[in-house]
Amino acid sequence: MTELSDILKARIADTGPISMFEYMDMALAHPKFGYYQNTDPFGKNGDFITAPEISQMFGELIGLWCVDCWIKLGTPSHFHLMELGPGNGTLMCDALRSSALAPDFLNAAKIHMVESSERLANIQQKNLSSYAVQWHSEIPKFEDGPIIVIANEFFDALPIQQFERHEGKWFERLITVEDNFFSYTTAEKPTETDLFKFSENTVFEEESIAEVNPLAREIVSFLATIISEQGGAALCIDYGPMESALGDSFQAVQNHKFVDALQTPGSADLTAHVDFKTLSDIAKNLGCSSLPLSTQGRFLERLGIEARFWQLSKNADAYQKEKIANDMKRLISTQEMGTLFKALSFYSGMQEPPSGFGE
Repeated sequence: MTELSDILKARIADTGPISMFEYMDMALAHPKFGYYQNTDPFGKNGDFITAPEISQMFGELIGLWCVDCWIKLGTPSHFHLMELGPGNGTLMCDALRSSALAPDFLNAAKIHMVESSERLANIQQKNLSSYAVQWHSEIPKFEDGPIIVIANEFFDALPIQQFERHEGKWFERLITVEDNFFSYTTAEKPTETDLFKFSENTVFEEESIAEVNPLAREIVSFLATIISEQGGAALCIDYGPMESALGDSFQAVQNHKFVDALQTPGSADLTAHVDFKTLSDIAKNLGCSSLPLSTQGRFLERLGIEARFWQLSKNADAYQKEKIANDMKRLISTQEMGTLFKALSFYSGMQEPPSGFGE
């Protein structure tokens, strides 16, 4: 058990079972014992590897995607470029390096990093010391120009709620303590909710589980409102199904392996699948256009990852070529990240849709 375990157990003993939202929020973001405050989660020596840490090609292509959006916005002389949950800052470093091909883009960009972890923000500041960057603990409200937003593996780490189906009603799934161990239970009274939107053919079996990410919905609503009013585009890359789906996707990863999500809160990464369909619908309802969801592999292929691979391989030795090829495969292969991860974009005020989507 962890120090955070004692805090959570004391809270449960005092007020009763807690929601999964509260458990996940405390485990990841507790100011002293939260996962992102105390661990270095990224890379081979961490708990997991994100796409920017796998290959520079990922961030470079996203940088060029941002330049393309800026051009389609009419090359504004002032705009905001913002990344949510920037990790170590690797993606933004690579994106800014590739976007230097368009100096006017960099001159126009006001760069913002939204990071709630002080420890990670310090790492990002070191890695981005060559650029003028502003850091925020919460998403700022811009009122002076378009915005371009990047969110890679951000929404999956936001706390969720779960609801369990019993006798035709939904009961919120809670976390309690039994025999000194965390375990699942359900609320005593059903939840009257219209939060779930599934296809008409969805079969709700007894004990079906539905997930809701209230913060993801709130953030997309906030961003879509700004983009609809002032112009811009958002790119969200994460993992989840093409359509809203039932099921328990709550999971924990530690040392690159799946572990019990209730065993050691604060010491393992907790995530859940992203409901892209719902987020897309929210953006469209607020006046944005939203492109059909793409797999990460097809998105990167459309942006030209193979051309970038050949360019990087041109002066590489045999070992380097093999590594670059393996890194590209990991990003786009259907057996690896290529189909598990999806890309979603919503936008407004652009002469043409953002690149990377479509046939």
